[in-house]
Amino acid sequence: MPVVPGDVVAASGRLADEVLFPAALATDRSRAVPAAHLDALAGTGLYGLQGPPSHGGLGLAGPEARAVVEALAGGCLATTFVWVQHHRLVRALAGADAPAALRDEWLAPLCRGERRAGVALAGLLPGGALRASPAGAGWVLDGESPWVTGWGLVDVLLVAARLEGGDVAWFLVDAAEGPGVSAERQHLVAVDASATVRLSFDGLAVPAGRLVRVDPGAAADTAFAEGLGTNGSLALGVTGRCLRLLGPSPLDAELNAARARLAGAGRDALPAARAAASELALRAAAALVVHAGSRSVGLDSHPQRLAREALFLLVFGSRPPIKAALLELLQAIPST
Repeated sequence: MPVVPGDVVAASGRLADEVLFPAALATDRSRAVPAAHLDALAGTGLYGLQGPPSHGGLGLAGPEARAVVEALAGGCLATTFVWVQHHRLVRALAGADAPAALRDEWLAPLCRGERRAGVALAGLLPGGALRASPAGAGWVLDGESPWVTGWGLVDVLLVAARLEGGDVAWFLVDAAEGPGVSAERQHLVAVDASATVRLSFDGLAVPAGRLVRVDPGAAADTAFAEGLGTNGSLALGVTGRCLRLLGPSPLDAELNAARARLAGAGRDALPAARAAASELALRAAAALVVHAGSRSVGLDSHPQRLAREALFLLVFGSRPPIKAALLELLQAIPST
């Protein structure tokens, strides 16, 4: 049953420990995250984590929301990776500038998890890999978005596309192949069950009523930065699971410090804090592999899965400042 806001972090931890983690190895080998996992998230109200209470959401943000992401990622990163991308559309429709018709039709079902969303963010990248042009009473999309997660598991996408003048238009697009859109499966070293695809758009017609908003082109970096804290919490979740399997170690204090750093980072400090979280996940996974010994390399072991997930999180959602900070950490010469 849905949880009340005060119980949501504890409920997320129970769901991670009792449902997601016991099945994580099987999910890792699956073509797609089990629908039952996503249904369990919906059943506890977690699809409405950041949605407004007026539309059935839990209305959580900040430390509580990040703690939920961390807990779930420690249960099953693939499941959490699909689920976490849903919330960008929820936040967009809850915004004051969202069209009332779209909000009224979509926001409550999205908060209940009856409709599920993903994102296609290529339009935020410099150079406009995905473009939108006016066409009659609506729009057409051309180009591609190489990393779209949850294909076959989500109903709609929040799509960012560049306009001719450089501004970014956001659209609500059905997550289905058809005239003007095709999908090619991406095969990933970890979270492959997230069903991530490369989407190609060739004159996809989008009705005018599916335009969510238009942002100035200069706001693209802000839109990217919106997910940095959440993405860092994914890394903290992997770290936390590694440390629970490893047992008490000095890395426990590092996890607490990384969590506090991520929570307290302003926009300019977020890339470095996110990089530190990802680097810590890599070290925690490596420590777990060594601790568990040769059985770690078997495909039926959690250490190898967590190590691959830590590797994935080094590059997922990365931008130049994160990459630079990570390379500095990874290439640092230890003091003697």
